[in-house]
Amino acid sequence: MDAIVGAAGWREIRDAAASMASQEPILAPYLRAAILERRGLAAAISYLLATKLTVPEMDRDLVGALFEETLAEHDELIEVILCDLKAAVERNPAVQGLIDAFLNHKGFHALEAYRVAHCLWNQNRKALALHLQSRISEVFAVDIHPACSIGRGIFIDHGTGVVIGETTVIADEVSILQGVTLGGTGKEVGDRHPKIERGVLICAGAKILGNIRIGSASKVGAGSVVLNDVPPRTTVVGVPARIVGRPRDESPALEMNVRVDHE
Repeated sequence: MDAIVGAAGWREIRDAAASMASQEPILAPYLRAAILERRGLAAAISYLLATKLTVPEMDRDLVGALFEETLAEHDELIEVILCDLKAAVERNPAVQGLIDAFLNHKGFHALEAYRVAHCLWNQNRKALALHLQSRISEVFAVDIHPACSIGRGIFIDHGTGVVIGETTVIADEVSILQGVTLGGTGKEVGDRHPKIERGVLICAGAKILGNIRIGSASKVGAGSVVLNDVPPRTTVVGVPARIVGRPRDESPALEMNVRVDHE
């Protein structure tokens, strides 16, 4: 994604906000503050997250400035944020455009707040990163350790009850539904959390436990408990999870994430 595409995404969000403000006057002050008066996507997402995550004892403007400064220092994150927004639109038929995901989807909010916390963690500002993790969990009901590694084009649908452990690694284009745990078994130390390869779909309530690998373009069924590696392009379901589907075509081409069907 280049700067032109990024600018187009921001224009789409601004145009939709202007239209929404004229149609719903009760939302107009919020839309002006969150989008229309902001100079770009970094400023808008920083304001939005700071508004949601600050406690009364913290200065919202100072926290917003921290978010914006972090995004400015890691300019690739703007492309990542747009990839995440586009993933929500492409994979969720309930999403009403980029602005809907941007304003209303707490899975997206939790993910982008994690991205700032992850930068702070890597700068050894661990106390602040862990505070953000705590606030993200309290506000969005999504608990993501700031040390874990998460790629771009990630879709966290609904978000409620998602837990992602410290040594988890998630590749690009992964979809995670509500109630998913990427955790440890309780018997391990060190590198103890799952490795999720590109294009995986993890359905609602699934638990993937231990330092195991879920192969690219695989699907984990709702409510499954996965304790062993899953081959690429495979469907697993059950407790414990078992393989119920393999591709007929064993070519290396990936079958990318399908849209999520729900209410």
